[in-house]
Amino acid sequence: MIKVGIVGGTGYTGVELLRLLAVHPNVELKAITSRGDAGLPVAEMFPNLRGRVDLAFEDPAKANLAACDVVFFATPNGIAMQQAPELLAKGVKVIDLAADYRIKDIPTWEQWYGMTHASPDWVGKAVYGLPEINRDAVKKAQLIANPGCYPTAVQLGLLPLIEAGVIDVNSLIADTKSGVSGAGRKAEIPTLFAEASDNFKAYGVPGHRHLPEIRQGLSLAANKDVGLTFVPHLTPLIRGIHATLYARITKEADFQKLFEERYKGETFVDVLPAGKHPETRSVRASNVCRIAVHRPQGGDTLVILSVIDNLVKGAAGQAVQNMNLLFGLDETAGLNIVPVLP
Repeated sequence: MIKVGIVGGTGYTGVELLRLLAVHPNVELKAITSRGDAGLPVAEMFPNLRGRVDLAFEDPAKANLAACDVVFFATPNGIAMQQAPELLAKGVKVIDLAADYRIKDIPTWEQWYGMTHASPDWVGKAVYGLPEINRDAVKKAQLIANPGCYPTAVQLGLLPLIEAGVIDVNSLIADTKSGVSGAGRKAEIPTLFAEASDNFKAYGVPGHRHLPEIRQGLSLAANKDVGLTFVPHLTPLIRGIHATLYARITKEADFQKLFEERYKGETFVDVLPAGKHPETRSVRASNVCRIAVHRPQGGDTLVILSVIDNLVKGAAGQAVQNMNLLFGLDETAGLNIVPVLP
């Protein structure tokens, strides 16, 4: 059994990790930390875990995380970079669900996240955990930078076209929408029910922290810098991301077939039949990304629709997928979840 620890288990990503790991056939939960809620039984905070998780939250300074085989950091940005190196030095594998190790250019990371990086030596060693492009590297990693939710949906939607060299990479557009759980489990006025319900708005138009992460991944695929306009929106949903992606065609191809071939054999990427429109509810609580390819009026612009659950394929589920690869398990272990309807 894989001995697992979770640092920061009180947020939406933390409880989603617990939900998935509690029924994972190869996992033994050893420690869940929370400085503010140390001593509180996990099931008291999250009643959905009654009978599934018997642990209590521990103070991170007292938890024996070094005895774990892998530790997940489900913490705000800036925590893993301070605490993970000590565990890594002891041979513990680390999967960071925050952004501390995602961006390879440290000055760029510091610019967007507004702090000095505390462990820059580990940035270059970290493997970006998007299995559909880095599966082999993930298997050999000690430190995995779990991708962000928007970057997962956008990259999976655009990568087949970029890899095939059939679109103009200088003028890409990602028009994205997220549910309020993407903002985390904290009290903030914009995500209060009376503020977010029955409302729809764009935010971060001048620049969003996920922009450099998306650009980095797409640029690696293109082998050159890409031009990307990225506009996120907040929707009155709890879960879900819908990315509408626009790309100008430079080379004719059977674009439907291109996507089907690229993701053939990928359990967690579902390319829908031509003409279909994926819905966020079709992936709710699952680790699946559903994609549809459109060419409106046969013109020179492709429209790719990509949907994920931001807490699963966009966070905790992808982290478990990476853990499975890391320990040589079936990649789908603990993740064969039918999406929840209605």
